[in-house]
This record gives sequence, structure tokens and C-alpha cells, in this order.
Amino acid sequence: MSAGWLEIAAGGALIVLVLWDTFETMILPRSVTSPIRLAFLVNRTVWRAWRAIVFGLASVRRHERYLGFYGPLSVLLMLVLWAVALIAGFAVIGVGLGSRWVAPEGAATFKTALYVSGTTFFTLGLGDVHPVGTWTRALVVAESGTGFGFLAIGISYLPVLYQSFSRREVQITLLDAWAGSPPSAVELLRRLSAAGAVGSVHGFLKEWERWSSEVLEGHISYPQVAYFRSQHGKQSWVASLTAVLDVSALVLTGIRGLPEWQARVTFAIARHAAVDLGQILHAPPIESARMTADACDRLIAAVEGAGLQFEHDDAPRRLLRFRNLYEPYVAGLAAELAMELPPWIRDGAGRDNWEATPKTRVEVHL
Repeated sequence: MSAGWLEIAAGGALIVLVLWDTFETMILPRSVTSPIRLAFLVNRTVWRAWRAIVFGLASVRRHERYLGFYGPLSVLLMLVLWAVALIAGFAVIGVGLGSRWVAPEGAATFKTALYVSGTTFFTLGLGDVHPVGTWTRALVVAESGTGFGFLAIGISYLPVLYQSFSRREVQITLLDAWAGSPPSAVELLRRLSAAGAVGSVHGFLKEWERWSSEVLEGHISYPQVAYFRSQHGKQSWVASLTAVLDVSALVLTGIRGLPEWQARVTFAIARHAAVDLGQILHAPPIESARMTADACDRLIAAVEGAGLQFEHDDAPRRLLRFRNLYEPYVAGLAAELAMELPPWIRDGAGRDNWEATPKTRVEVHL
């Protein structure tokens, strides 16, 4: 095989790989776990480097702010890398075809091929360098169509991405008044019990069943949304998912008067989300410090102290069994994404986000 055919084959392979990666990331609505994808390589290298730099250089107070830059920047980075790879691929094919261009400087070089590829991809149509020969002209037409389609898909991809993020965050913000900041399962039950509204647990679990399903489907279709962090402090989608699982586990342990069936189906979809998203984000399950027998005893006592009663004498054992089904997975997600897991029992000194007005330092209580 001649050198020209090798260049054509190499450039064509690069173009096919990039277009397929773009298709899987932005169009294909299902999980893809191939380790050779550009999105996977960016998240495994750039994210971990970014996380290490932030934790190494920034103050603890600024960690969340700087980590929040990664999600949007990673999307822009992938779009740029895809575009650069496509431009390079078409330029290599052009060189393989003999670099048949008419250029002002005379002889066409690889730099000329890159320049023509870039102006063609972004559909500039400057015309200072034009192709000679049937195959070179066909290459220009093919790249122009590819560039136009890529730009159209990229522009339409961003609004869909942010819509998925916005739907996720609306429900997370609502959790603040229900379960505190960060959210706590015991705190949620305590507040409802104190207000005489324990029956609201059924509606709460039903709403979060749908939210868990939307998070699962949205993050499978657009994994990059998982790296977008919440706009308010002490909140994250991992913490919210964990709090929902905590509440469901407590109800399934057997709290008198609370609906076990709704808790069961909410627990099922929320655990499904935690397990599947751990695989999508390559976050293996790890041991959690919250998984101890002593912690179960304290939790049971805290729930009973809120005025609720358990129907089974072996409540600690039952709770530990449910916790073992999901805590390793949410702990893995939290470790990979540098998000904190919520506490089971809230620190009494903490305030909810809605209670504080930073600019005026005013505290609000109901």
C-alpha cells in the first residue's frame, strides 16, 4: 500500500471514530461504557487532574466553586477536541490525495491542507485556496457537510444538556425545606412528625420515585450532566439520591403507619439509579463509614425520639440489610465526583439554605 493510501486510511479512521463518538455521546439515548470514547478519556484524565489541582491549591471554602467549573468546561472541551480531530482527519486525507490545492504561496503543504480543512469545516468559504481534481473537490464538499452537521448538533446539544440539569436541580432545591441542608432522612421524619404530617411521606416518596427515574435516564443519555454541580451549597444530586434511599430504607425497616409499598418501589428505582450510574461513571462501589451496627442503633433511637415507632424488634438488623444494598454504590459515586454523602442525623447547629441571607447576615426561622 502506498503512503497516500495509508494517509487516506488513517484520516478516514480518525473521522469515523470521532463521528461515532459524537453520535454515542450526543445522539444515542442509551448507556455506552466503551473505554476508548473521548468522553470517557476526558473524564478519566481531565476530571481527575482538575480535582487534584483544586484540592491541592484551593482553600476548602472554594473547593465546590472551582469543581463546579468542570462540568460546563468539559462539554466545551469535548466539542473543541472533536472539531480539531475532524479537521486533522480531513487534512490528512487531503495530503493522501496529493494536496492538490491552488494556493497563493504556490506549493501546497500540510499547513495548507489544515488551513483549507479548518475553513471548510466551519463553512467560511474564503476561496483563497481552492481544490483541484475531482476527489479533492469531493473531499471539500464532504467536509463542508460534516462541519455543518456537527455544528448544528453541537448547538442543539447544549440546550438539551442544560434542560436535563435544570429538571434535576428543581427537585433538589425543594428538598431543602423538607430534610435540611444537607438533607437528612431522620431530619425529614422528625419535621413531619413534629408537624403532624407523617402521612405526607407517601407523596414525598412518590415524587422522588419519578425524580430518581429522570436522573437515571437523563444521566445515561447525557453522562456529562453528572459532573454539573448544584448551584447552592450543601446540595448535590448524589446527596439527594442518598437521602431518598435513606428515607425509603427507614420506612421499609417498618415504621408504624408509613406506606411500605411506595417506599419499596422508590427504593428500587433509586438503587437502580445508583448502581447503573456508578457503572456509567466508572465509580466502583466502596465501603462507607456510615455502615456500622452502632450507627444503626443510634438511628433507631433518633427516629423513635421523633415520636415514631418501629413494628419489628429487629429493626437495627433490618435497617443494616437495606443499607448494605445501596451505600457502597452511592459512596463510590460520592468519591468519584468529590461530593459528600449526607448525614443520617443532622447536626443541630446547622441551618438550611433558605434560612440564611448571606448579604445581610439575617437569619430566618419559621
